[in-house]
Parts: sequence; C-alpha cells; structure tokens
Amino acid sequence: MARSVVARKRNIQSRTKVKTGCATCRIRKVKCDENKPFCQKCVDTGRTCDGYESPFRFFTSQPINNAHAGGIKSGVGLQPIRPTLTEIAPQDNDLLNRYFSIKTMFDVKLGCDEEARQVLQASLTDPPIRHAVLSLRALREDLETSGEVPASVAQQTPSYDYGLQQYCMALRGLASNLSSPGSNGLKSALLCCQIFISIEQVRGNYAAMAQHIIRGLRIMHEYRARPDFVAANKLVPAHHDQLPFLDVFIIKLFAAPCKFADPPATADISETTMSVCLISAHQQPVESRDLRTIAPDMRTELTRIAASTLEFLGKVSQVESVGNARRLLSEKAALLDSLESWLIDLELVQTEIRPPGPELISVSFMRFFHLILKIVLLGALDSSPDLYAELRTEYDRLQGVANNVGERVKGYRMCRD
Repeated sequence: MARSVVARKRNIQSRTKVKTGCATCRIRKVKCDENKPFCQKCVDTGRTCDGYESPFRFFTSQPINNAHAGGIKSGVGLQPIRPTLTEIAPQDNDLLNRYFSIKTMFDVKLGCDEEARQVLQASLTDPPIRHAVLSLRALREDLETSGEVPASVAQQTPSYDYGLQQYCMALRGLASNLSSPGSNGLKSALLCCQIFISIEQVRGNYAAMAQHIIRGLRIMHEYRARPDFVAANKLVPAHHDQLPFLDVFIIKLFAAPCKFADPPATADISETTMSVCLISAHQQPVESRDLRTIAPDMRTELTRIAASTLEFLGKVSQVESVGNARRLLSEKAALLDSLESWLIDLELVQTEIRPPGPELISVSFMRFFHLILKIVLLGALDSSPDLYAELRTEYDRLQGVANNVGERVKGYRMCRD
C-alpha cells in the first residue's frame, strides 16, 4: 500500500508541466487542454479563459465553436493576468499597428508602433485591454475574410460573434476598473478607448466611435494628462504621469493617407471599403468630380495643420515654465485660426462646386477630423470654467457629424446590397 502511494506520487511528479496553457489555468496551476480560443477546462468550470500569452501570439481566426463561446459565464470576475512575456514580438506589434485602422487594408502606414507596443504590453496584465485586443483582431479578420460588416444578425459569422463577445467583456471590465479610478484605471481606460475606436471603425459604427473619442478626450482633460494653466500665471504639471496620449493616436488615425484623396485617374478603391475610402471616382456622379479634384487640396492643408498640432502637443507635454507655456498659447491660437480659415475655404468650395444632393462622404470625414483637431487644441493649456461649456458644444457637433457619417456608411452598404 505504502509502495503504491509512493509510486503514484513519483508518477505525478514526473509528469511534464504544461507551460503553454491559458493564463487562467497557469494561475490555478492545473493542466490546460489548450483549446482555442477558450480552453475547455475553463468553459466547463464556468471560468473566464484569459487566453494564451500575447493576445496575438496564439489567437486563431478559425471558426469558433458557439457552444464553447456561449458556455462562458460573463459574470465571473476578470482576474489580473500574471505577465508571461517581458517583451512583445515585433510581428505582434506590426499586426496591431495594422489593425488600428482599416486604411491599412490599402497598404497605408499609420506610424502607431509605440501605441501598439503600449497596448500589447498592458494586455499581458490587464484583462479589459486583452479582451479588447482579441475583439479587434477577430472583427478585423472577419472583415478581411467576408469583405464587409454583417448587415444583419443572420449574416454574422462565429468569428464576428466572438469579436463582439470579447468587446462586451472589455467594456464590462473597464466599467469595473473605473468605479474607483486611479492612475492604473485611467491608463487602462485610455488604452481601451484607443482600441474601442478602432473596433467601431471596423464595424462601421461611427456614432459609437465618436462616443469613445469624446469620453477619452474628456478623461485626458479632466485628469490633466499634460501640464496646464489653472490660473493666469500658474502652470501646473500633469496630474498623472505617463497616461497614454489618446489625442495623438486619434490624430494619427485620421491623418493617415486615404484613397479618397487620390486623383480620379489613379484611384484604386475596393468596393468593400468601409471607411473614408467609401466612394471611388467611377461611383460618383459626373457633376461631383469637380469637388473631388478640390478635396485633395483641402485634405492636404488639414493634414498639415494636424502635423503642426502633433508638434505643438509634444511641446506642451514637456513645458515646465510659465514663459514657455505662454509662447505655446500663441502657437495654439495660430493653429485654431488655421482651422477656422480651413473651414471657411471648405464652405466656399462647397458653395461653388457642390452637386445637388447630400454632401460627399469624403467631405463629411474631413469635417469629423477638423472638429477633433479643434477640440484637442481648445483643451490644451486651458482649464478655465468657460472652456467646459465650449467643449460641450464642440462635443455635440462632433457627435452630430459622426452620426451623419454613420448613416451615410449604412446607406452605402444598403445600396450595395
């Protein structure tokens, strides 16, 4: 009897430990069956399977078993994930950088390597961010596979369902973190906002995309992500160090080149495009093409202002003296004047050349971008009481433009169907 017990113990000790299991099983120190995207052991016990190391490393785009996906109890808490990697693989970083925007489906480079690195590093220990990354990848790969966002529940694929499920888990986890926001909670919120913006772009839901933009920019301003004036001659440092600069990410996202800005002769736009690249030259009415030849010039100027705004924000982040901050206020005023002049020029172009019917969607997206730049600049180096009322007005305008863009995108899909 004693010998059999010893033999059993020796047999258990000699088993090879599983080092590639899901994070949940590794924390529980139990053997993982390594089923993907969810391990069956977690599903059977009603636990949330927190995946396998980097969210991109082992994720598969193969169809998900709905029975497995539906078996997860969403009410089970999101437990912290112990980091299993200290470095992010370059291919993971490149992939997330690509998935941040559907413009990259046309070989556009975003230049968001640092933002991707921050997100992936945080995803190793932050469940909401991890779920958001998994959602983005599933939805993006579904878009690339199917060529369009499902227009109805009947058209949704298992991969799309999985992406939505991960999105909901990320939203719930983030809400829990923000119930008592500290520095880590705010960082998680801003990184999640970054991914949520990309998710809603993939889904073609620009109204929801604007909501995430507005909430993220509000967090940055209310919790002072950069140095700010709190009185005429009192400059205070950033309240929370090392908060992600969501505004920089958003500007990069919108400033990236887009097919609609190409001359008609060289435009090569896929019919499945779901972003600002929605309408190609041959799809537009003949009378609208004059405006198309003007729009690239308007976008070029807007992109120039965006580049200057990024430089300005970089200076604000580093400012330490009142004198330097005052000089930056002059630079801020000049940038706001440039935005106002740009809008006046756009309205003149619209008045002179605009064809009958609704505004071109390319122009609507430029309005979207213009309002984002204006909101970001208004909030820089300013905490005056009057600012909040002005920002609320601009937030409402931004939401209105986004709602219009979303309806136009939806109408475009319905016309194609």
